[in-house]
Amino acid sequence: MDIPFTIIKHFYLPAQQNIQVILFFKVKNSDLGFASITSDIEGQKKKQEKEDEAQSIFETTPNKLNAKANVFLQFNKLEDNIPGELVKEIYIPFNLEVDGVSYEPDKEEIYSIGYPIPPGDYLLSTAITSQNLEKIGTQYYELSLPNLVSFSGELDTTPIFSAKNIEQMSAPEAQVQIHKGFFTYSILQIEPNLENLFSPKDDLDLFFYILGAKPNEQGKFDIEINYEVCKGEAIQIRYQPQIYDSPLISQPLPMKKTVLIKSEEGEKKETRDLEPGSYTLSLKITDKISGNSITRTIDFEIKT
Repeated sequence: MDIPFTIIKHFYLPAQQNIQVILFFKVKNSDLGFASITSDIEGQKKKQEKEDEAQSIFETTPNKLNAKANVFLQFNKLEDNIPGELVKEIYIPFNLEVDGVSYEPDKEEIYSIGYPIPPGDYLLSTAITSQNLEKIGTQYYELSLPNLVSFSGELDTTPIFSAKNIEQMSAPEAQVQIHKGFFTYSILQIEPNLENLFSPKDDLDLFFYILGAKPNEQGKFDIEINYEVCKGEAIQIRYQPQIYDSPLISQPLPMKKTVLIKSEEGEKKETRDLEPGSYTLSLKITDKISGNSITRTIDFEIKT
């Protein structure tokens, strides 16, 4: 394969009558064919002449590098594990500019693509080609997108993840774009923590959507979530129950535990960061209108 790449995971979120599927793929920088951008040809020429005269042993680095490629997506319905009806074909031009000083040819970067499609089971065929179509890489990926209407007597959630950063854009994107390190949803630009690796002073900043919750007559929801952080069987943090009037959840959780210190002077409580190690976050979600509930867990790790 001329352009090796891997689709590592996908998220999905509601998008009116469709589902916004967000695909994450990784590819090595050198396989995308980055080339230098010459913004000042004459200046570069003079600089090169001076370097030749001095017979410099130092290698110059371009200020900017650019990669141009084509990305093709094809969604086919999966019926009994057999590819069937073609639902959608998408072409996305890929034009990326990076700083030449920080460019690492052997580094694998993670990119995202988001697109709304109807619920269902799909075989996704993806191809990345060079701009002249001489080089190509292909991947096949199966995914299942739930029908939001079908959740009448139970709860579920979209994939639960923690965001490193969330910013609000002035308007939704008008066309499909490929992004490095983040994805967009409606008017939000979201940088996810895909590895679930954290530093001791980081927060868990959860983002997800609850499927199957029922609104009241005024269109408001009444959802309660109880969060706990455990290390093995031992509870490290138990948060106060949180109440939400919307099924779209964006919830920061500080990773601070309260410790009871006993001494000759008596007892006192201290707040401390979680120690490095592996942990599990438990979410007990209750729709107080329908009475339905569900529990979800997320494993994460704190490193020094």
